[in-house]
Amino acid sequence: MSAGESPIGLKMVRWDLEDLPVVPLPAGFQLRGYQEGDQEIWRQIHLAADRFNEIPPSLFAQQFGSDVTMLNQRQLYLLEESGQVIGTGTAWFNDNFQGQRFGRIHWVALLPERQGRGLAKPLMSALCRRLRELGHTRAYLSTSSARVPAIRLYRQFGFIPLAEDEQQAAAWRRLGV
Repeated sequence: MSAGESPIGLKMVRWDLEDLPVVPLPAGFQLRGYQEGDQEIWRQIHLAADRFNEIPPSLFAQQFGSDVTMLNQRQLYLLEESGQVIGTGTAWFNDNFQGQRFGRIHWVALLPERQGRGLAKPLMSALCRRLRELGHTRAYLSTSSARVPAIRLYRQFGFIPLAEDEQQAAAWRRLGV
């Protein structure tokens, strides 16, 4: 993306959830599911990590609702050895993406000071496996042309660009993907 260019919303798809990369957590790290009250932890991670979206207090409920059982099954939190939550991602779904039911990798983020250390790979690995465990056979995600490191990560997990219009196709060409 060149200076002054506005980020373009993009989508990526993985047409099947077979042969997923398996990336174990480094020693001392663990994953856990959503727990009551995690909405504020989720928001704080995204406020710190996301330069491109507004993260109002109402966003969590707008995106995920309030079904604690479903959230516990689908939303993961990455903890370091001290127990501090440093990242999150959700193995969500969309019942009408391209007219079909798709799993969705949704709202993945790591605290900025933990980025660039390979921690997103085991989180993505766990999210993709969770989608499959929940019965999804394919998945998509939304991203931005400004999120080049994230796009590289998603490509490593078999997600390919999906251009829904010429603006998105041009953005993918500029990114060389």
